[in-house]
Amino acid sequence: MAHDALLLIDLQSDWFSDAELDRCREDLVATCNRLVVAAHRSGVPVLEVRTVHEPDRSTWTLTMLEDDQGVTVRGTPGAERVAGLEPGPATVVEKTRDSVFFGTTLEQVLRAQDVRRVVLCGVSTESCIAASARDAFARDLAVVLVSDATASVSWEEHDHTLVMLHDQHRQEVLTADEVVARWAGATQGPGR
Repeated sequence: MAHDALLLIDLQSDWFSDAELDRCREDLVATCNRLVVAAHRSGVPVLEVRTVHEPDRSTWTLTMLEDDQGVTVRGTPGAERVAGLEPGPATVVEKTRDSVFFGTTLEQVLRAQDVRRVVLCGVSTESCIAASARDAFARDLAVVLVSDATASVSWEEHDHTLVMLHDQHRQEVLTADEVVARWAGATQGPGR
């Protein structure tokens, strides 16, 4: 659908080291893969956003420094895309903080493609998804949060975050099936 973009957020090995995220990994990745296929079919740009930190600690967050433990460090297996995520034509954007917009060129990439709505999937709902959704709102971009293509270490946090973003910023919360149907309907055009 014209003016949409699908953002795959932090679908990287390290983020699935948590037991709950690992438990739902296969379903989450399969749902994200379905969205990627539907996006390509409908002409929706796909952007894969990855958190990548430098081994020299120059990009580490305060908590990483306090814990003396890096996550998604460049060149390590943990920074790689999660197993099962289908490769495909996607623009890769690297970030070092929760929001996909902080310190990245993402906004310029979206504006150049006349994107007006971002469809967010990935992990974790209460952190990177929420921060990105709020920053999209601040940039006058509409947001769709895909409820079954986002995940958290706590389903209570997941549900609370989706409700909060919907209520505070009027952001849509849809299932992957609803997003796929919307894109399919947009490509069929009127009268078909």
